[in-house]
Order: sequence, then C-alpha cells, then structure tokens
Amino acid sequence: MNKHLIALAVTAATLSGAASAAQVYSDDTSSLAIGGRIEATGVMQQQADNNKVDPVLAKSSNEVVDMSRARINLDAKTQIADGVQGVGFFEKEFHSNTDANARGADETRYAYAGVNSDKYGQIVYGKADGSLGMLTDFTDIMAYAGSVVGGTKLAVADRTNNNLAYAGNFGDLTFKANYVFSGAAYDNAGNKTDVHGFSTGAIYKVADTGLALGAGYGEQRDQNGVNTHKARSEQTFATASYTMGDLYFGGLYKSGRRDGKNLVTDAVTDTQGYEFAAAYTMGKTVFTTTYGFMKDENAHNVYDELANAAAVDATYYFNSNFRTYASYTFNMLDKNKVGKVAASDQFVLGARYDF
Repeated sequence: MNKHLIALAVTAATLSGAASAAQVYSDDTSSLAIGGRIEATGVMQQQADNNKVDPVLAKSSNEVVDMSRARINLDAKTQIADGVQGVGFFEKEFHSNTDANARGADETRYAYAGVNSDKYGQIVYGKADGSLGMLTDFTDIMAYAGSVVGGTKLAVADRTNNNLAYAGNFGDLTFKANYVFSGAAYDNAGNKTDVHGFSTGAIYKVADTGLALGAGYGEQRDQNGVNTHKARSEQTFATASYTMGDLYFGGLYKSGRRDGKNLVTDAVTDTQGYEFAAAYTMGKTVFTTTYGFMKDENAHNVYDELANAAAVDATYYFNSNFRTYASYTFNMLDKNKVGKVAASDQFVLGARYDF
C-alpha cells in the first residue's frame, strides 16, 4: 500500500478535486471529468428519546443511525493561454438519512470557477475552501471520525460560499488566502444575517526530511438575527507532521477568540485546543488514531471542556476504488455537565466506493 495514503494531511493540493475522476470529454484545449463516492455508514451511539431542553435530564438510548451518503463532482478545465487554464468544479452530496438529528439536508459542497496559472497559482470565486482546512488536515486523517479541534474552524476559513480564494505551490511552500464577502441573507423572521472575513495559511515541507510545518490565521465578523452588533471572532492554528516510511505523526494547536460556544451555558467563548494523530500502514490496512482536547477560558483560570475524545480505526483497501473500515471514538466529556448524548461514545462500520 502506498505510504502516501497516511500522509494526506500534508499533500500540497491547492483546492479539493476529484482524486479518481474519470475523464468523459477531452479535445485539444478542454476536458471534463466526473468523480465521486458512494459510502454506506452505520453509526451506533446515544440518541435522544425526547425533546427536553436540558441535555442532562433528557433520556437517551443506544441506536444505530444510517449515515450513508453519496457524492458526485464535475471537474472542468480549458486552456485559455500558454500555461493558463480556466477551471470549474462542482460537487453535490446526497444523504440517505435527512433526519434533523443525523447529517441533515443534501448539500452543494463546491461550486466555483476561476483561473489557474501553472506558475502563479489558482484563484477562484464561489463556494470553495477557506485557507485553514489544509492545516486541520494534519490531524483529520480518520476513516470516519473528524478532527474535534479542526472541526471548529471559523466559517470563513472553512468551505463556504461568496468566497474569493487563492492557492499556490512554490517548491516546498504551499500558500493560501481567501476573503468571504459580506452578502445579504435573512433568517426565518426576516432579520438580516451575515458572516464575512478572511483567512490565510501556509505549509512548508522541509526538503526530503519528512517534516512539514504549517501556520494560519482567520478572522470574521458575524451579524445574526436581531443582533445588529457585528461580533469579531479570531483563530490561529499551528501544525506539524512527520512521515517516516509507513508511519505518520501529526499535531495541531488552536487558539481562538470568541470562536466557540460553551456546551453548558451556550455562551460565546474563547477557546484553546490541541490534537495529535498517528497512522501506520501494514500491507493493505491503514491504522489511525487521534486524540483531541479543547477548552474555554473562564474567570480565574477556570475552564470547561468543549471536546475531549480519542478515536481509533482500521481501514482495509481492497484496491484504489473500494475500502471498508471500522472506527471507535472514546468520548471523555462529563455527561453530568453536557448530557449522555453529547458525551456518548461512537462505533462505526462503513464501506466506500470511489469513482
């Protein structure tokens, strides 16, 4: 098995694309490829049995929830000058279970177009990646469980619309910057809502040592519902990884200002977090594990835990198109503070076909 399966966190891809897409059209200047995945996933964890507001008092039981999904994408390119291409990418995700307590509604994940220069990088507008995702990918390596710290990226630093995004590779350096414009949106009550801001990040691969270092910053302003004050949120990430043969190690640190919510009081709060990841490839099987911890800061150095979880999984690759996996997450939050559902462990079995 190619050792790079466990080093996805440090790939220098500038924007998300179709890893195994099939080209369906090509001429001297243009091409169109179709790709995607079909993923069957069963998740066993605590589910709420009623609608009580207090999560500690709410009753719950272990249930298996169908979290299966499918994605399809279109990747288009056309030559518009020497070393310059016009590009477009679209991806849609469909869920088998659209219950409010499961994944939710079907989603347009990407819809962007722009210009790519072989020398100077790529700039696109639409629904595209922010700049901090390539940093959180250092520890977001599990077959199913996501990064508990990286999953709290600001909206403008994550995949989002109204986004002008730049990405470039310059030797061992990958650089990203994006700006999300202020745009009119309204809630069900007719109140204007808005999120806008920017993020930027860089990854440097230290020659052929297997070491990669990264850092990034994001800032946004929010206006929600009847709140006319545009609150400012900030995040800083620092990451490092080391690949040695079939072994991979990654680490992430996050510091945030007004970028999270307290799980007990629901109040907006400052956060700090860290995460560690490791992976090992043995033949056609990849074993991965992560541990993530995040807290908020209260008065007098008192804090509440926002995340405290360890996860392990194993993935077997039959070939480049088909894999199966098993994953278990040990959730160490205090159920007496956040409730059984928020503190529930999680067991997952899945099978995935990529095309």
